[in-house]
Amino acid sequence: MSSNPFRTGRGRRGAGALALATVLALTAAACGDDGSGKAGDKGEEGSGKGEITFWDNNGGVRTDIWKEIIADFEKANPDIKVKYVGIPSESVQSKYDTALQGGGLPDVGGMGTAMLASYVAQDALEPVGDRIDKGALKGKLSPTMVDSVRAAGGGDELYTVPTSANNGTLWYRTDLFEAAGLEEPSTWPKFYEAAEKLTDADKNKFGYTIRGGEGSIAQALDASYGQSGITEFWNGDKTTVNDPKNVAALEKYAALYKKTTPSADVNNDFKKMVAQWDSGQIGMLSHNLGSYQDHLKALDGKFRGIPAPTMEDGTRVQVSNPVDGLGLFKSSKNKEAAWKFMEFAASHESNSKWNESAGAIPANTEAAGDDWIQKAEATKLAAEVLNKGEVKVVQLPYYLPDWNSISKADNEPNFQKVLLGKMSAKEFLDTLAEQLNEAQAEWKQQQ
Repeated sequence: MSSNPFRTGRGRRGAGALALATVLALTAAACGDDGSGKAGDKGEEGSGKGEITFWDNNGGVRTDIWKEIIADFEKANPDIKVKYVGIPSESVQSKYDTALQGGGLPDVGGMGTAMLASYVAQDALEPVGDRIDKGALKGKLSPTMVDSVRAAGGGDELYTVPTSANNGTLWYRTDLFEAAGLEEPSTWPKFYEAAEKLTDADKNKFGYTIRGGEGSIAQALDASYGQSGITEFWNGDKTTVNDPKNVAALEKYAALYKKTTPSADVNNDFKKMVAQWDSGQIGMLSHNLGSYQDHLKALDGKFRGIPAPTMEDGTRVQVSNPVDGLGLFKSSKNKEAAWKFMEFAASHESNSKWNESAGAIPANTEAAGDDWIQKAEATKLAAEVLNKGEVKVVQLPYYLPDWNSISKADNEPNFQKVLLGKMSAKEFLDTLAEQLNEAQAEWKQQQ
């Protein structure tokens, strides 16, 4: 396989492994450091009173709702003050990385599953599973989200308290479906039928818009596993991404490009794809709950969002969506007070408030029955699918240090080649599988 022009090779991953080893060495060196809020600092339980620091990983966007929750918490816990620091999502990882080496880590930090592996590897986070089991959150968190967080941390411990999740959603134009006499695209056969019947390229009408630009890989894998029905990402130490059933599924899905989709799709990231769907005559869009407000403004109720299609027999399989959560940093000098805040933020009322503001799925299962979620149909349907176990979730390997580079820089250009007919679906998935298998082997060796 060394002659494969699409393979980046061991060189990059060797460098990645070296970089991780360097970070781990720095972490080990820091273990003897008596500084505060730094990698290796084991922290203390503390008095359960005083000030704690919280870093919001989506500062600016979610600042107002967090300040409301903090005010509620401080009213209920007058002996604890929460110092809020809002950090934009695009810079939060570099902020954590700097603090890990130089000091100044918060007590509590917002953290999604896509970036969790790095901080677990550096021993920066306190496991929280025992605290959950001994407190008010026991049995109150979505099992699906808990599983995703556990998998992202390497499979054994729970390193964040899940607070919310997005979910893959199939948005469709109800007006176009009604005019064409089509049923809701709730199954893959109905999806493909609608994509074809709603297309009239000469009139610039298309049945679907496919994501070919940035962020395309997770969507392509969702379509592959959703149609194949394969429910595990690994079979032993080998990935299932290039299973023949996934290859056949991706071939069918990628063949929609330019046949029932606009040609511009090959370069579209989610922003361009959403804008194109909102302003055009396109029947269906695969995105997530995050674009609901955009559709509401543009389409005035002439749309609906449903969970991803099922197989003909009703089986629903989807790949994991990143789960947002709160992490307790091991270096905290007041873990007892920090945990009180985390537990409060993930409680029914607070978690419901936050997710209503964000339009996301609450991790607290009691919030699923609240009025706002009953009125937000797409969120309600997604929550039911996740919380009632109506979906088999394929856990993407967020725990791999190479996951982001493999699923973005290495393979997004390759998927564009598949759409353009310059690379087969099999070659694409075989290349992806080889890189993933190598990354998995290196990760296991490092453990």
